[in-house]
Amino acid sequence: MGDFRCRNRGSYDRGVSPRAYRRVTLLALVALFVIVVSGGAVRLTGSGLGCPDWPTCTDGQLVAPWEYHAMVEWVNRMVTGVVSVAVILAVLGSLWRRPPRRDLTRLSLGLVAGVVGQIVLGGLTVLFDLAPPFVMGHFLLSMVLLWNAVVLHVRAGRPDDDPAPPGDPGLTRMARLLVAATALAVVLGTVVTGSGPHGGDETAPRFDFELAEVTRLHGIAVAVLLGLVLYTVAGLVRSGAPVALVRRVEVLLAVLVAQAVVGYVQYFTDVPALLVGVHIAGAAAVWVSVVWFHCTVGESRAWQRRPLLSSSTSPASTMSSSLTAPGS
Repeated sequence: MGDFRCRNRGSYDRGVSPRAYRRVTLLALVALFVIVVSGGAVRLTGSGLGCPDWPTCTDGQLVAPWEYHAMVEWVNRMVTGVVSVAVILAVLGSLWRRPPRRDLTRLSLGLVAGVVGQIVLGGLTVLFDLAPPFVMGHFLLSMVLLWNAVVLHVRAGRPDDDPAPPGDPGLTRMARLLVAATALAVVLGTVVTGSGPHGGDETAPRFDFELAEVTRLHGIAVAVLLGLVLYTVAGLVRSGAPVALVRRVEVLLAVLVAQAVVGYVQYFTDVPALLVGVHIAGAAAVWVSVVWFHCTVGESRAWQRRPLLSSSTSPASTMSSSLTAPGS
């Protein structure tokens, strides 16, 4: 899906300006977020088979008949069209950007590959009557696309002639651990979804798992992730990290806490569709937040001049040693 390292290089010239191109990448990121929410709405309204044919809707007609479930699914397909346009603009913008940068072009092409994969996987999901593995794959590929889009947006915002320095090794390992823990929680969340009542259609198959058991596993993964985020916040505050860096992980903490609250409320209120929809949006928000933090841990130049690992007397050394421990 492209090069996910968070560095860049280049300079200004005629063509699409770096600032304008960054706006294009933000558009692509927002569009990809919206398609996650709209896809969830299709499933939660029981409209997953509203358009039983692919790529047409029904009976060879591209436009859905004036029926509730068909229109919901058709609108979601139209949102996919908007996403495709945003991704195409990201690719063309990377080619017309001055100066051109191959890292941005590779990442934008990764979005194209992901959207094509989503279209194919979406068709298979319909053809296999919303079988849970296909629904899971559809959602998880959306998370990969969001990852790609966040990295593209972060990279596009960096000066062409001033690549960001590598972050502190301990903090970098901690950021990677947060990404891995978030990914595990998201995957287990899709297993819960595949075992729960909202399959996208009354006839959709379900996983033969005990819902309470898979929910418990998902909850444990979220609790572990929450502990790691709290540990990171405490380490950054103790080390005197820049406010901007602390704020990013605090945003992650706030989104994660809100997501956990919604998850528990929906479980103890018999999984109402509205709260499940909020939970889907929250999962995407948590994922975007953790990837954003991972990509920006090395951006604070003034802080990087402090000897994070080499000095035991530096206030930052306390955070460095503590952040290194979980990944050692």
